[in-house]
Amino acid sequence: MTSASHLRIVFVSTLFLALFLPGSISAKRIAPAAVEPVIHEGVRYAAPNDDGRRAYIEAWDVRTNKKLWDLTVFTNRVDPKLEEDVQWVFINTLSIRDDTLIVTSEPGTTYQIDLRTKAITQHEAAWSAAPDGTADPPNIPEVIDRAIANGSLAKKYELSHRINPLYLRGDLNGDGKIDIAVLVKQRSTGKTGIAIINGATDKVIVLGAGTAIDNGGDDFEWMDSWEIYSKDRMANGTSVPKLRGDSLLVSKSEAASALIYWNGKRYVWLLSRAISRDERVIPGSGFPNGSESRSRLFHKNLVRHIGS
Repeated sequence: MTSASHLRIVFVSTLFLALFLPGSISAKRIAPAAVEPVIHEGVRYAAPNDDGRRAYIEAWDVRTNKKLWDLTVFTNRVDPKLEEDVQWVFINTLSIRDDTLIVTSEPGTTYQIDLRTKAITQHEAAWSAAPDGTADPPNIPEVIDRAIANGSLAKKYELSHRINPLYLRGDLNGDGKIDIAVLVKQRSTGKTGIAIINGATDKVIVLGAGTAIDNGGDDFEWMDSWEIYSKDRMANGTSVPKLRGDSLLVSKSEAASALIYWNGKRYVWLLSRAISRDERVIPGSGFPNGSESRSRLFHKNLVRHIGS
C-alpha cells in the first residue's frame, strides 16, 4: 500500500467518525473542583460533588466521624437530547456565617441554609448595573423559563424582579420533591403574586397576580420580603397547624406577615400578624381597622385555618 493510499484511508475513517459517531469524540466537562469542608460547633459540613444530577451537603460529627444527615441543595434537570455531563452543575464553595451555611454553585448562585431548621433560601449572583442605572436580571432556571417566561402562561404573566430573590426552592406540598416559587406580575392589571411550580409535574398554581387567596387578596404589591419557612421549624410551635411541607413566609417590613402553605388540597393563607404598629390593617388582611385586639385577631384567624 502506498503512502498516499494509507493517508487517504486514515482521512476517510476520521471523517466517518466525525460525521456518524459524534458521541464518541464529544467533549466532556472537567471534573468539579474539590470543595473545602467547613466546621461549625463540632460538625463538619462537606460537599461530595459526586452526583451530577443532585448537589448535596453532608453533616458529620467531628468527634465520632459519624454522618448525621445529608441535604439536597439543588438539582439539575437533564435534557436527554443533550450530552448529560455538560449539563451538570456542582457546588463550588462552602462557608459559615453565624448559624448559616453558605453554599455557592459554579454559576455563582448562593444558597443559605439555616443549620437549625435546614431551610434553604436561594439568592442569585449579584446583578450587574448598566450605565443607565438599570440592572441585568439573573439567569433564570430552565424550569421557570419553560413554565412561565416562555411557556403557556407567558401571555398572562411576566416575571417580577421587584424583590430579591426572584424565586425560592422548597418542598412546598410535602411530596419529597423540590418545588419552585417565583414572583410574577399579571400583564393585564399589573398585580403581583407568586407562581408555584410543582417539582414533580411542572404544573403551575398562581396565587395573587389577579387570583385571590383567602384573606391575602389578589395583589401582593404590599409584600417587600419573603423566605422559605421549613416544616421542621413550624413543628416546634404549639399553636400552628401541622404542615405537610415547607411554607412561604411573606412579609411587609414592621407590619404584617403571613404563611402560605399546602393543606393537602390547596394553598391557604395563615395570617401571623395582621395589625401594624400604628394599628392600621395591611390591605387584603380582611380585618376591619380596630375591630379586634391583636391576640383575638390572630387567634381567630389561626383557628379558622387549622380547621381548613
